[in-house]
Amino acid sequence: MRVNYVFQFCSLWRTRATESGPMASSSTAEQKCAVVESTEEYKYVERLIPPTKIPTPPLHDGPAPSGWRPPSAVTPDLPYMVRRSRLHNVPVYTDLTHGNRKTTLLRKIEGDIWALENDVKEYLVQLTGKIPLTQVNEVTMSIRIKGHFDKELKEWLLEKGF
Repeated sequence: MRVNYVFQFCSLWRTRATESGPMASSSTAEQKCAVVESTEEYKYVERLIPPTKIPTPPLHDGPAPSGWRPPSAVTPDLPYMVRRSRLHNVPVYTDLTHGNRKTTLLRKIEGDIWALENDVKEYLVQLTGKIPLTQVNEVTMSIRIKGHFDKELKEWLLEKGF
C-alpha cells in the first residue's frame, strides 16, 4: 500500500499592535495553509519505515558466513519438535541468576517433552560424565538444565535436524 506523502505549509500573519493601535485584539490573526502532495519524495520515507515481518532466510548448502545454519529440509522422525525462534535461531539460552547460578533454557518444544528431556540427559551424561539436574515445565514447554550448555545443545539440536 503506497501512501502519498503530504507536505503542509502554514504561515501565520498577524497585524502588529503598533499598526492597529494599542487596543488591537489578538483575534485579528489570519492563518493561510497550502497542501502540496508529493509522491516522488516518498521513496525517502519508505526507507525509514521498518519491515512488518522478518523475511525468510535464503537457502544455504552449509553454514552461512555468520555461522548460522538453516534447519534440515526433512523434519526428524522423533516424538518431539523444537521450533526455531522468530529470528530463525535455535531457542537455547543461558541464564545467570543470584550472581552464580548458571542455567540453560531450552524453549519452543512441541510434542513429548519428557522424551526430549531423556535424550538431553543422555547426551549431557556422555559429554560431562554426570547426570545433569533438569526441570521440565509443561505449561511453557521448556526445559531448564543446571549449568551452561548452550553451545553444546545448539550443536546437538542442529545435528538432529532442528
